[in-house]
Amino acid sequence: MNQRPHSDPPNAPQHRARAWVATCLVLIGASLALWLLPAHADPATWRPWTPWITPLLHLNGPHLLANTLALGALAVLGAALPAPPRDALALCLAWPLGTWALRLWPEVGAFQGLSGTVHAAAAILAWRALRRPATRQLGWLLGLGLLLKLALERGWAEPVRFDPAWGFNVVVAAHLTGAVAGAALAALLDGLARWCGRARGPVP
Repeated sequence: MNQRPHSDPPNAPQHRARAWVATCLVLIGASLALWLLPAHADPATWRPWTPWITPLLHLNGPHLLANTLALGALAVLGAALPAPPRDALALCLAWPLGTWALRLWPEVGAFQGLSGTVHAAAAILAWRALRRPATRQLGWLLGLGLLLKLALERGWAEPVRFDPAWGFNVVVAAHLTGAVAGAALAALLDGLARWCGRARGPVP
């Protein structure tokens, strides 16, 4: 009996990216909710929940706006690629791990903002785009741009830097730890997906 070759329905890519978009929206929504609260935990005091909470706190309105707009743009890019559910899992794991890794620098006393998570999301999408021939040029552009930014910031040597444009100290090491965590987790989860054979046919 002849069978027609299997093909995904036209809206399958959008369905695959739902977890990615939802994760980005949850992070944005949680940041906005904490901004509206009259008081919250001191980010300089380390607690078990610090790696999850401090990235959601912001120093002022423009800081919040810049990070949420950047993550919103990456949500749209992830939907267009599309980013599979394991990329959303990579982002969920990089969110606290990137913050936890800041303890490698004792001079980082406190950290607030989604910028580390934004860099993690950018690294994850760069990895995803590089894995597919149709989006490989985009992956190179995104990946090399991210590497150039990290190289110019030199977060490994100068983890905290005063930025006169923002008017406060920027923890550029968070950009580095976020990007490294995001790329490493995306690659690890891709490898696990292949090793376990959980995906039917080629891993997207």
